[in-house]
Amino acid sequence: MHFESGVGHIGGNLSCLDALLILHHEYIGASERFILSKGHSAGALYVALWSRGLVSDAQLAQFHRDDTLLAGHPPAAGLPGIRFATGSLGHGLSLAAGTALALKLKRETGMVYCLTSDGEWQEGATWEALIFAAHHRLHNLTILVDHNNLQGFGRTADVASMSPLGVKLGGFDVALQTVDGHDPEAIRAALEVPGNTCRVIVLETRKGHGVSFMQDRMEWHYLPLNEQDYRRALLEIEAQ
Repeated sequence: MHFESGVGHIGGNLSCLDALLILHHEYIGASERFILSKGHSAGALYVALWSRGLVSDAQLAQFHRDDTLLAGHPPAAGLPGIRFATGSLGHGLSLAAGTALALKLKRETGMVYCLTSDGEWQEGATWEALIFAAHHRLHNLTILVDHNNLQGFGRTADVASMSPLGVKLGGFDVALQTVDGHDPEAIRAALEVPGNTCRVIVLETRKGHGVSFMQDRMEWHYLPLNEQDYRRALLEIEAQ
């Protein structure tokens, strides 16, 4: 999909794809809501929706094209399972916290899941949303952090370090866990932990996971795939 459309952001898609697939196949039903705060990983979200039959092959073929619903960031309307246009980093968690509080006030069931990047935890709005979620004890909100240690201009530790991020997050009244973001059983176990306050799951991931020449490389935040790289990546994935 990324190769045929000639667009980048594939590194961050591959770092969160495992978690998105588990969420959408095993935890998100009619009563649950999902908000992709790291909107530049829309490709991974579209694939997760496609794998559940909510997006068609024909729609995937229009990814990032003119007049498509499958833009480089999630659209405001038109696709099932996408409630907000996101991608201006730092806004998604506020939307998720507000949604969770609304459900709580209306006494409606269902969990709200929000996937953030680690880079957006350098933004004040994200911390304000966490303060809000912890204060209101939003037990129906689960925050996942795609902690791949890279962002658009380098390593998160070099751009504006929040390291160790888990320690900072653990200073709030939240149920915090840190797990391998590419281990399905570890992700499931974290999602199953009950609690009476907001849950935060830090997913230790690798940008470009599964493709050796992309893995943990900042440039794959942006680079599109040429045909040589595309064929090489397919061979590696098929060999696994």
